[in-house]
Amino acid sequence: MMYYGNFWGMDLIWWFVWMILLFWIFATPYDIPGQRKRKDNPLDILKKRFATGEITKEEYQERKNILVGDLTK
Repeated sequence: MMYYGNFWGMDLIWWFVWMILLFWIFATPYDIPGQRKRKDNPLDILKKRFATGEITKEEYQERKNILVGDLTK
């Protein structure tokens, strides 16, 4: 006796599970919570603050010289 209630060898529940899995793989955003990200170093933070206008060019140059000087020691 054959069971004809399944869909191509898999029950309906398994098709549902596979569809959810495929949707999760291909439709999730790239920045997934808990994903490891590279932390910004102090020079990157300084560049962003200068780009947004939080600090002036003189402050940027002064702080950059301090950071670069610390990196070479």
